[in-house]
Amino acid sequence: MAATTHTVTNQVPPLVGYDVFGADRALSEAVERHLAPGILLQARQELTTLGQAAGSAQVQEWGERANENPPKLRTHDRYGHRIDEVEFHPAWHRLLGHAVTAGLTDAWGREGGHVRRAAGFLVWTQAEAGHGCPLSMTHAAVPALRTDPALAAVWEPLLTSHVYEEGLRPAAEKSGVLFGMGMTEKQGGTDVRSNTTRAEPLAAEGEYLLTGHKWFCSAPMSDGFLVLAQAPGGLTCFLVPRVLPDATRNVFAIQRLKDKLGNKSNASGEVEFDGTWARRVGEEGRGVRTIIEMVAATRLDCVVGSAALMRQAVAQAIHHSTYRSAFGGLLIEKPLMRNVLADLALESEAATVLGMRLAAAYDADTEEERAFLRLAVPAAKYWVTKRCTAVVGEALECLGGNGYVEESGMPRLLREAPLNSIWEGSGNVQALDVLRALQREPRALDALLREVGKARGADHRLDAAIKDLLTELADLDGVEARARRIVERMALVLQGSLLVRWAPPEVADAFCASRLGGDWGSAFGTLPHTLDLASVVARARPVVDTR
Repeated sequence: MAATTHTVTNQVPPLVGYDVFGADRALSEAVERHLAPGILLQARQELTTLGQAAGSAQVQEWGERANENPPKLRTHDRYGHRIDEVEFHPAWHRLLGHAVTAGLTDAWGREGGHVRRAAGFLVWTQAEAGHGCPLSMTHAAVPALRTDPALAAVWEPLLTSHVYEEGLRPAAEKSGVLFGMGMTEKQGGTDVRSNTTRAEPLAAEGEYLLTGHKWFCSAPMSDGFLVLAQAPGGLTCFLVPRVLPDATRNVFAIQRLKDKLGNKSNASGEVEFDGTWARRVGEEGRGVRTIIEMVAATRLDCVVGSAALMRQAVAQAIHHSTYRSAFGGLLIEKPLMRNVLADLALESEAATVLGMRLAAAYDADTEEERAFLRLAVPAAKYWVTKRCTAVVGEALECLGGNGYVEESGMPRLLREAPLNSIWEGSGNVQALDVLRALQREPRALDALLREVGKARGADHRLDAAIKDLLTELADLDGVEARARRIVERMALVLQGSLLVRWAPPEVADAFCASRLGGDWGSAFGTLPHTLDLASVVARARPVVDTR
């Protein structure tokens, strides 16, 4: 082909070689807002280092390789012995190792740990989302294990370690471990109380043998798992190690890996127990109560993970529009494209601000904040994770045909986007959980209303939305059928109140006008044209240092 027919022009340079943390003003401001001055400098340095790595060409390539080479299950060795191992591409181990070293499983025991970890998780997930599953499970296992101080003393230092060691060995021989979780079964799914896996007590206190199956086992290559099974006293939580202290393999038959829509780099499996040794965690018959704090922590990671996907998608869309010309000018200067980008940026910032506020509540760990989290976590999980797919899909469209091509990275983001809405309880589960909290824990609603009330009087549209929410909550007729409507309004009011208090006026104004005031269409790009949309887009633009 003649060179003159293949001149490449008007193509956008890749978004690479930038600080993912520093380029995200909403996130960096949240870190400064929620961390004490004494630890802020160190945290900022850590996050800057992580952000520069996440935006590097090398780490972006790791993400691509890990997804192009998904994990493989090896059930037997060459001699026919059962080994049940999952093999990963080296890029997966590099991503996971970097994340563990950066402290993304270490939140519970250090000052500002949840804010620091959530910010790091939001940054690093933008490089590759799949390996976030074992990071999340490992982090979230800590509060469940703390119900048994003896178990926590052994396992917590390994779970929160900054050392990543791949391979299956006794936990005592490793400097750091990963955890997975197994709750759902074929016949029950989310209805874990219908589980049929049996737990037979052994002579030694707290030891059992499990027989049964798990339809979804998260991160089946991990060193240990928290699972639910029916003990004589009812549904109970258990710790299942992959390797026993004498170095023999526990019975843990991985029947197959799931072939998922996205999340290709990460392994999810079906597991059979047949005389599998387990250690009880918490009391018999109180398995759901024991494991619920793990579930809540992973739900927060679903919020933060969705915020990360949204942020990366919006960053790519704005970056593309900054360099791409059409119809006589740059896309970002076109009023209609600016409206779309600003609308997407609002959704992204609202998700980030909410996720970081929840992390700060975990760090505060007061009675008031725990009550706030009881409603805010499932409401945020419901709404933010649902918005993720819509945001990523619209951002992909901003790139046109280029966005539909795998090389852009946008299809991987789009396939990943629905995941967090499904994992750890889908939309109806979250909505019904909110209803339970409203009915059984009135202090939770009081805490939520006090939080949103901190912005009362600052924006008339927010004030009206709070009043409408109270009206919805006062009418219990047909409340289950209205649960999604109630939870959606709850999440939007909470986001609006946070933005009114902490975001620039142009961001808060646009959010309240559209999401709370009703001046909005049914698709992105329908914001009121009188708003300061250019400032909203400029705030969300990722700036690449080309020096």
